[in-house]
Amino acid sequence: MVKEEPPSTSKDFQELQRRVSLLIASVQSNSKVVAFMKSPVGQYLDRHPFLTLTLLVFASVSAVPVGCFLLLVVLTSLAAFLGVILLEGLVISVGSLSLLCVLCGLGFVSLIMSGTIIVSYMVVSSLVNYWFSPRGKIGGGDYIQIWHASWICLYGEYYPSCVEVENQ
Repeated sequence: MVKEEPPSTSKDFQELQRRVSLLIASVQSNSKVVAFMKSPVGQYLDRHPFLTLTLLVFASVSAVPVGCFLLLVVLTSLAAFLGVILLEGLVISVGSLSLLCVLCGLGFVSLIMSGTIIVSYMVVSSLVNYWFSPRGKIGGGDYIQIWHASWICLYGEYYPSCVEVENQ
């Protein structure tokens, strides 16, 4: 029996990258997307990717509560045609306040999710770029460079006295 060699990770990564690039190209070539991106709103969202991601996450997580609210409005409107007018006003008012509370909470959750997605993307892309770089494996000096870079990212400046104490 001949053992088949498993495909390499870099080939799989390149294939995945090619497929994602094709998907992005097909979305960007869509005529409706092109028309939207030429509008002032599309240009603003293009310049502010975090806001765009936050709006996308908010729209996706708020679809179910808004749908439930609209169903409630339709059902209470049908009940109002049967003579329950006071109940309709009360239910729609309570439902509107409930929807407002849910949407405010979902807005906060979508901000947190967007931040988590952005940070995860930055970490994963940095790690993937580092792992698949032509430099090869991590050497001894690279750990110190990573430490310096992470220190600068966290605190905005580099304090060599702290690192010197740790290296001793």
